[in-house]
Amino acid sequence: MTRPLITVYITNYNYGQYIREAITGLLNQTFQNFEVIIIDDGSTDNSKEIIEEYASHEKIQIIYQQNKGLNVTNNVAIKASKGKYIMRLDADDFLTPDALEVMSTKLESDENLGLVFPDYYMVDKEGNILNIEQRHSFNDEVSLFDQPAHGACTMIRTDFLKNLGGYDEQYTCQDGYELWIKFVTKYKVANVNKPLFYYRQHGKNLTSNEDKILRTRQLIKDNYIQKHIQTFPNTITIIPVRDTNTIAFEKIEGTYLLDIAIQNALKSEKTGTIIISSPDSAIKRHIEHSYTKTERIIFHEREKSLSRLDQTLDSTVLSILNDARFSHLNPEFALIISPEFPLVKHTSYEDAIHTMLIFKSDSLISVRGEKGLFYRHDGSGMKPILHQDKFTKLEREALFRNVGGITSCNVAHFKSTKKIISGKVGHIEVTQKEAMHANTSFNLDIIAHLYNQKN
Repeated sequence: MTRPLITVYITNYNYGQYIREAITGLLNQTFQNFEVIIIDDGSTDNSKEIIEEYASHEKIQIIYQQNKGLNVTNNVAIKASKGKYIMRLDADDFLTPDALEVMSTKLESDENLGLVFPDYYMVDKEGNILNIEQRHSFNDEVSLFDQPAHGACTMIRTDFLKNLGGYDEQYTCQDGYELWIKFVTKYKVANVNKPLFYYRQHGKNLTSNEDKILRTRQLIKDNYIQKHIQTFPNTITIIPVRDTNTIAFEKIEGTYLLDIAIQNALKSEKTGTIIISSPDSAIKRHIEHSYTKTERIIFHEREKSLSRLDQTLDSTVLSILNDARFSHLNPEFALIISPEFPLVKHTSYEDAIHTMLIFKSDSLISVRGEKGLFYRHDGSGMKPILHQDKFTKLEREALFRNVGGITSCNVAHFKSTKKIISGKVGHIEVTQKEAMHANTSFNLDIIAHLYNQKN
């Protein structure tokens, strides 16, 4: 039998109500040189009954297994595949008729290209189109590869995937993110700015569990760093505090927010020396009294002029780096954190440095994506900004809010620009809890409640 050009494997777990549409859309492709592997991961609904309708189809191979999870299933598919290219199709999604033709043509045009992915339609549970998600063009817009392809409906050169060892089975979600990090550091990737599949939103998607997703992404990056970065860069952590009148000396459960930030930073060795910078003598006394025996804690007496509200942190960071007392630290990265976000975990501090290392950004901020509509008043009334009310959702017009109080920069780049946030600015996403800002008494009450749950 001639080797098929493409292997498409359909992963299914209790998607009996959708899987027929996924299979039908696949079999009706304009390009027909492909094989299909349907892997049912221990479904308990009517999935098997529907899958068996296709048991005699010449293109289809069926695998039934006990529930093993997505990444194990991905590797099962790789072992069973015969195609030069391989693509996963989730059973609750479905393809446009030309999807395989367009993506395989792109891969065939460049033997160095290892992965290609498309734009897509967001649809509701009945398949009605909600909007079009249009990604940046990798031909002329993308220079920072920190926004991964969708895990499903991404076509991959099978040999390249095998060379990378397939999928890491310790993760139960975010297979696309784990694969993306491995791919962009070794192989060429590209996209086609055309919607080629329908991504169904029905409330049961794994991607709806934000905390699990973000924590898994942190673990993926952490493990990648452990495997591939031989020497972790020297890092300093800077906690700037204007004076004792700031929020840093508010308390939760009898503990200053400043001390919570310090204690969180101390939980990680990767945060390095922790420098508290303030012009306030009371803060100096507090640090010297509370952390006398903690070698990693140093107080930096900040000039009062640098603490004014009209001053950015750029000058403060520069004064620290130029301070002879700290020259022996020789930092490669500087991490700036804020006591005003006491629910941020130390793993997010680490994640900032990991993300800069992997994607080679010059600086980084912590953010949350904003999915609602934003308006501005133009004098004649409220108008949606960036035309957000239109049907096509452009990635370049996505909005992110700077939250979580984490900023980091490459020290060499900072010294050349004198700006913390400059050059290629990367990002990490923080959870909704971590984004809670202790800037009002109301927020403090909520944070105190959440802090008790956390501890």
